[in-house]
Amino acid sequence: MLAVETVDLSKVYVSTKKAPGILGSLKALVSSEKKETIAVKDVNLRIEQGELVGFLGPNGAGKTTTLKMLSGILYPTSGKATVLGFEPFARKNEMLRQIALVMGNKNQLWWDLPAWDSFIVLRELYEIEEKVFKSRMDALVETLQIKEVLHTQVRKMSLGERMKCELVAALIHAPRVLFLDEPTLGLDVVSQKKMREFLREMHRSDGSTILLTSHYMQDVVELCDRVVVIDKGAVVFEGTLDRLTEQFSDTKTVILTLESEVEKDDLEKYGTLVSLDDGVAVLEVKRTETAAIVSAVLQNLPVCDVKIDELSMEEIVRRLFQQTPV
Repeated sequence: MLAVETVDLSKVYVSTKKAPGILGSLKALVSSEKKETIAVKDVNLRIEQGELVGFLGPNGAGKTTTLKMLSGILYPTSGKATVLGFEPFARKNEMLRQIALVMGNKNQLWWDLPAWDSFIVLRELYEIEEKVFKSRMDALVETLQIKEVLHTQVRKMSLGERMKCELVAALIHAPRVLFLDEPTLGLDVVSQKKMREFLREMHRSDGSTILLTSHYMQDVVELCDRVVVIDKGAVVFEGTLDRLTEQFSDTKTVILTLESEVEKDDLEKYGTLVSLDDGVAVLEVKRTETAAIVSAVLQNLPVCDVKIDELSMEEIVRRLFQQTPV
């Protein structure tokens, strides 16, 4: 059985267009013009149990709307979806006990209570045995280093502290499917790294299925087995990161460390000069010509070191969006 499956899943928001002012309001009472906004369009997903999938897209692409439909918060306009064999919009307890949704810009913890009080309430809601609850909490608190803020009002926490507590709240009941929407939002670089390490180890140990969205491409690079890219509500790519790189990047980056000064014109003979600073030149060259160009550069220019890199994942995804028709 698939953990998550959707067939032509779509969500359309309908709003009323109204002219400004009192006259516009009066006209809208008699005759109003409707406007449709397509948030998600015919999305088809098949996620196996135990997969960790990145869900990418620019702001407004439809990622969060899709996660909300999969978790049962929103009802779709058309199409079908199943999560662990359940229809999410039915919000059956059997399903809700096996899934969790963490959203970086929303909170499930009680704002005016200490995080610990919320955890106790969730323990009762999920009917978790005291021994099991203590064991999970000890592991989560230690790993995420939140012991010092457990008895602090949520409203008084930093965004990073709150995000860690939100993740703990989502994991208390050991969900089989976890939807993560910007899980490293608000965290510093060190905390982001620790969060990724925690998620990777959790996924490895319990075999949970994770669908993750993030604007930090490093989250996706370090965690995800494959990615689904959505733009303007529709899926524009699905596959591994390697295939994404091959399909949407026909160039590589060649970094040259120069022994002596070289003119820009001499470098531009071999590719697009991205930068030249302090004796280090960065060229973008065609993927198929990389070996020949590097050989020629080594023969004709005063190079003491050379490094070949793929384009950054951020750049590759940016180019993918640019190629997507409106």
